[in-house]
Amino acid sequence: MAAGLPLGLDGRRMVVTGGTGFLGAAVVRALLDAGASCDVTWHSDSEGRHLPPASDRLRLHRVDVTDEQEVAALYAGMNDLWASVHLVGAFSAAPVADTSADDFLSMFRTNALTAFLCCREAVRAIRRSVERAAGAGGEGGAGGGGNLRGGRIVNVGARPAVTPVGGMIAYSASKAAVASVTQSLAEEVKAERILVNAVLPSIMDTGANRKAMPAANFDDWPKVEEVARSIAFLASPANALTSGALVPVYGRA
Repeated sequence: MAAGLPLGLDGRRMVVTGGTGFLGAAVVRALLDAGASCDVTWHSDSEGRHLPPASDRLRLHRVDVTDEQEVAALYAGMNDLWASVHLVGAFSAAPVADTSADDFLSMFRTNALTAFLCCREAVRAIRRSVERAAGAGGEGGAGGGGNLRGGRIVNVGARPAVTPVGGMIAYSASKAAVASVTQSLAEEVKAERILVNAVLPSIMDTGANRKAMPAANFDDWPKVEEVARSIAFLASPANALTSGALVPVYGRA
């Protein structure tokens, strides 16, 4: 639940890409606690060593989400998908004079391309789910037997996508592309009641960030659990109106 609000996620199927990182693990916990069923992707061997045990409501998939065919295969068998949350991403910082074409393209591949591919396949899967529910005599609710047609998509951008920051041009531009994908797609699918949003975190309070910036005021940083609750709400039927939003989750920073 988000601030005591029932999310209506019982029995609903969700994809969470990048569900093994600090934020990803918090998002998966929030969705499972709200009653959802999660399909979580992972890729590297280091992630594999920290995966939670699979269960009836938690399915694990080794997928390279920069690979078009692998992403398509992940979603292909999903005929009951309600929502898809896209957390895969990477960060780099360098002055423009020290940023190569490969550096620039790498950020776009990891941040923007993954969001695009997963958004595209999620839309296809949600449409199949709506058609399947309608054919079964329902009202198009994907998962959980709900009476809401459509579904939800949530991307993760970053504060530098909308607030210029020097020294990280490749990262900022790639996250701005995620923001554009989010808003363009929201317009494209709004008649289908597929609501598409993105959260824009600032520096989050993680062990890695504390180690990298030991002099910072950690109390001002948003906690991953707080950001996860925002994502869970946007991905739920409780969010019945908001689409095309770039939601700032900055804490007090």
